[in-house]
Amino acid sequence: MQSMTLTRRRSGSTWQARLRTVRARTWALAGLGLLSLAALIGYFALPTYPTYDSFYALLWGRDLLHGHLPDLRVYRGPTEHPLAIAFGALCSIFGQGGARLMVLGSIGSFVALVAGIYRVGQLCFGGAIGTLAALLMLSRFYDENLAAQGYLDISYVALVAWALALELARSRRGTSVFVLLAAAGLLRPDAWVLAVAYWAWCAWPELGRLRRGERVQAAAWGRLARYGALAVSAPLAWIAFDAIVTGQPLYSLHSTAALAQELERTQGLSSVIASIWTYAVRIDKLPVLLGVFAGGALAVWLTPRRAALPLAVVGLQVLVYVAEGAVGVSVIDRYLMGAAACALPFCAVAIGGWSLLKPASALRRVWIVGAAGLVLYGTASAATTLSIASLRNTLAYHEEFHKELAATLKDPRVEEQLARCPLLSLPNNKLIPDARWILDTTDQHNIVARSQARAEVAHHSHALQRRIAAGSVAIYPLGEAVFVEAIVDVGDDPLDQVPLQHFRRVYTSRYYAVYANC
Repeated sequence: MQSMTLTRRRSGSTWQARLRTVRARTWALAGLGLLSLAALIGYFALPTYPTYDSFYALLWGRDLLHGHLPDLRVYRGPTEHPLAIAFGALCSIFGQGGARLMVLGSIGSFVALVAGIYRVGQLCFGGAIGTLAALLMLSRFYDENLAAQGYLDISYVALVAWALALELARSRRGTSVFVLLAAAGLLRPDAWVLAVAYWAWCAWPELGRLRRGERVQAAAWGRLARYGALAVSAPLAWIAFDAIVTGQPLYSLHSTAALAQELERTQGLSSVIASIWTYAVRIDKLPVLLGVFAGGALAVWLTPRRAALPLAVVGLQVLVYVAEGAVGVSVIDRYLMGAAACALPFCAVAIGGWSLLKPASALRRVWIVGAAGLVLYGTASAATTLSIASLRNTLAYHEEFHKELAATLKDPRVEEQLARCPLLSLPNNKLIPDARWILDTTDQHNIVARSQARAEVAHHSHALQRRIAAGSVAIYPLGEAVFVEAIVDVGDDPLDQVPLQHFRRVYTSRYYAVYANC
């Protein structure tokens, strides 16, 4: 009987045993739930409004909802993105609240992006690497800042990340991947190249049979034809939209190139290539970028087949960026976001890939030391360069500017002047979509930019200048708003901030002054 004494289990070991029995999928879903909840809290705690491109998508979507074609030929108008306009139409159903829903869509896309990067890392290198990749994505404040301002680029990157994840889960998966790439292709043309490359990848076995002189079954040809239709659906839909709205099938291509040249956003090939490093550091930060290179090399060495597809997607997106810049499209850091996000699992390999090695190996010990050094370097870099307060202030300013512009335009004194003189002038193009949305106008005939009038005078056209002088209301940003909404791009002139002759001040707030000559 003495040998049958009972030993009480320690509660700590019991809990640890229970935690070890929880499936990885359950942990992933729990993390996704917590992230979604945190994003929702942030959405309500820091109210923000769409940025320039997204506001236009909202306005053009509202135009379609009201049954008339949007005017894409507006002064310094952004490139239209058909899927964003469709979402804008949906959001506009909710009136003025639609602007906030546009931001919510972008924040939701960021949550989906984090989940997609986790899935890519998990499928390639295991759950631990996937978790590290998700944490790296979650700590990219560059992306979070854009998501909080409703940038549509976040949705594009999320679609590409999930297309990659679905293909990793099942090689040559087909339809579902093509659908995601088609949706991404209605946000950015970069996805057109990814879709065509994916079609070539899916067709490779059949093409190999043809080269060997073997017979290809009719079902395979039918499948490839369906895939081909999906691969070209996004560019065809975009061209059709341009043709219907403007009468020019290639309007987006021409207008984007012309605006890039006007704003001096074009660069030579050597400058485009040099910008890759500059922009990659800006998005992912130097420690993470070093981790990407180290982790990429280690991943190719240890598991070349697992690393091949993510590397191909990153490389193809970089090549598309270079090609676009070389042909005269704007060279902007946001256009590298897809490659920067899809590269994060390789940095996760640099940090946690030692777990793939045998426990007693010398390489594992060396790797752990190197990973610890990389983490310490990243932490020190973030501590010295990252300013949460600055990010919070940026978002707060964005909110305050929009709300105060709405209060300005709805002030009885300003409304009285607009009733007498419907023409409203702003310093440049930046505030035009905000003003259109607040005033609920269907076109921009009576909302103009003084920079446009000045540019037309330089080309010997005085019509707009005379309209403004004949009777109008003019808004002038003040304080911090000047360098966000008045003097921003090439071509903006401080003289556009000087009240026009014979105009009298009718309203002043913290960020705006209103003059009129009605």
